[in-house]
Amino acid sequence: MKKAIATMGACAVLASAAHADVTVGIDQSGPHWLGFMNVFELPANGGGFVFASPWGTADLNSTFDDGAGTLEVSPNTIGDPDPFWYIGGGAPGNPGNKIMEANLYQEVTDTYAGMTVTFSGTVLSNTFTSAHTSYVFIKDFAADYTSFTETKLEITGTGAFSIDLVTDAGPGRHVQWGIQTIGENVWFTDTDPFGSIVFATVPTPASAGLLALGGLAATRRRR
Repeated sequence: MKKAIATMGACAVLASAAHADVTVGIDQSGPHWLGFMNVFELPANGGGFVFASPWGTADLNSTFDDGAGTLEVSPNTIGDPDPFWYIGGGAPGNPGNKIMEANLYQEVTDTYAGMTVTFSGTVLSNTFTSAHTSYVFIKDFAADYTSFTETKLEITGTGAFSIDLVTDAGPGRHVQWGIQTIGENVWFTDTDPFGSIVFATVPTPASAGLLALGGLAATRRRR
C-alpha cells in the first residue's frame, strides 16, 4: 500500500506556519462526492496490489445524514459471496479475503493549483477497532494521474483536525481531499463489532456544482 508522505498519529490540530489560500471541509452529501477503491491481497497472501477502480460512494459504506450534519464511515462490505472476497465464501462469521483501501473524496482540476490547501473538520465519534485504519488526506495529482504528492493524518480519536498541502502550480493538476479507510472487507451482517467513525459535515457551498467538473462521477464496479 502507498506510504504516507506525512502521517500524524493523533486527531489533534496539525499546525501550519503557511498561509491557507483556501480552506475546505467535509461538505454535506451531493453529486460532488466521488469514490475510489484500491484492493490488495491479505498480508498472509503477500499483500500485493490486485486492482483499482472507481467505486460508488454508497458502496464505500459512507452514510451522510444532512439533517444531523454527519457523515458515518464504516468498514467496507461486498455482497458477492465468491471466495475471492471472503475466506470460505461470503457468509456471517467468515473473514474477508482482501484488504480494501476506500477513498471518499472531492476533487477540483486547476482550481487550487499553486496554492496552500487546508482541509479541516471535526471527528464526533470513533469506535473503529484495530482491524481498520482511517485517514483524512489531501492529494495533488499530475494532469495524467501518474504521480502525486500527499498529506494525510491518521484518525485515532475524536476532536478537530486540520492538515494542509502546498500544491504544484502546473497545468491540469487535480487536487483531492477526503477520507481513506483501510482494512479487511467484512460480511454485511458483521460490521457492527468493527465500529465506525462519525464526522461533522457543513452545508454544501452554493458553488459546489463546480466540484462536479473536477472528475467523472464514480460508477459501481465489481470483479
